[in-house]
This record gives sequence, C-alpha cells and structure tokens, in this order.
Amino acid sequence: MTSRGIFEAQRFVTSEAVEVELPAAALPTRMVSGLVDLLVVAAGVVGLILLVPGDLFEADAALGQVFVIVLTVLAMAGIPITLETLTHGRTLGKLALGLRTVRDDTGPIGLRHAVIRALVGAFEIWMTLGSVALITAMTNEKGKRLGDFLAGTYVVHDRVRLRLPEPPQADPALAAWVQGADVGVIPDALVVATRQFLARSSTLTPSARAQTGGELYAALLGHVAPAPPPGAPPEQVMATVLARRRQRDEERLERADRLRARLLPDPG
Repeated sequence: MTSRGIFEAQRFVTSEAVEVELPAAALPTRMVSGLVDLLVVAAGVVGLILLVPGDLFEADAALGQVFVIVLTVLAMAGIPITLETLTHGRTLGKLALGLRTVRDDTGPIGLRHAVIRALVGAFEIWMTLGSVALITAMTNEKGKRLGDFLAGTYVVHDRVRLRLPEPPQADPALAAWVQGADVGVIPDALVVATRQFLARSSTLTPSARAQTGGELYAALLGHVAPAPPPGAPPEQVMATVLARRRQRDEERLERADRLRARLLPDPG
C-alpha cells in the first residue's frame, strides 16, 4: 500500500476525530437485492393488471395506453423513488439483504438522490437489461453504477458491526514531556491522518513510511511546544501527542458533566 492509499477509502469521522469505515456492498449482494426488487415490482404489476377489468379499455384505446404508461413509470421510477426517499436509501430488496444507499459522505440520501438514481436506472437497468449497470459497477471499488456516480451515492452494508480503531497509547518515556507541553488545537483532518498512519505504518514500504511519517510529524509538531526530547522516535511522539489530546478531551467532558450535575436538577 502506498502512502497515498491510506487516505483514499471512504469513511466518516466522529466528533472525537475517530474514523469509522462503512464498507461498500459487494456486487453479488447488490445483484440479489436488485433481483428481489424486480420480482416485487413484477408481482405488483401483475396483480394490478389482474385487478383492473380488461373490458375497461376495450372502448377507449387511449385510456389503455395511458394506463400502460403510468404503470411503466411507476415500475421504473415511481416505486424506487418513493421507497428510497421514505426509508432513506432502502428498498424491499435492500431491506432483505441488509443494504442501504448513502451519500458519498455516508449521510442519508434525500429526494434528489433518489430521483437521479431512479431516472438513470431506467436506462442502465431497464432499457439495457442491467448490462450497463453491471459493467459500470465492475469497474470501480465501490460497485457504483452510473446513477450512483451522478447522484453522489453508493450502497453499503447497513447491518455491519462498526469497530473503532484502538486509540494511540502514550509512550511512558515521553509522559513527563507531554504533560508539561502545550498541545494546541490540532485539526481533525491531521488527527485522522496521523491515527491512520500509526495504525497502518507497518504495512507501508520503508520509503513511504518515512516520507508520510515525516510530513505528519512536522505538521503535528506545529501545534505542540516545546519540542520533544532529542532522539525521541517520531512515531512514538505522534502517538503520545494524540493520547494526550484524547486525555485532555476526556477531562474537559468530565468537568462539563460535573458542572451540569451541579446546575441542573436531577430529572428523577
């Protein structure tokens, strides 16, 4: 893995600058989900046709054409748009397979995203029998079809158990230095990048590890004073600074909880 590859995966960041990854759904799972949706829509269309009296359209052919058009629009776009909008990215097939459509930033989709996906899907799924959607999904890591690219969405496993990475631990040899150091406000993006580097540094090539670590180390020291003791390993310094930052935030939250407990009455 290259140094750049560390930061290319799609993920979101919690308020404590801890990364949580939402894995994209596998293509076979998406295909099964789409097949379930197709069967449900087909069953609904057949049921509606059987319920509507056939002699209703014998006297008026135009009425029959309107009925066919409305039925086609509902099957191709109306039902998917309604379901994905009301359920924030789920259809019956996705619900059965534990999938959900989310924005590229992992947020819930809205009406605009559902409309774009459904309209483009009418071409790439219905008119081409799914061939365009399949080819497009096979060419990218997240299995995105054309509708996903245009809407800025992708499909994830909704039932996956998210695991927070183990936070960096302080080096006991640097404890005295970091307790007396002034650790400023470190940007969340820098914290996330440093966490990710420390977690995956062993998988990097020596040159990529040295280059990426050096850049992050220099950026992190711009928010810390005084400088660490001479000869301190950069990666241990970075882990110690992040551990001190986390400790400081926990202490701040504890103080806020104690103050809230004193000022606000007990709801019980």
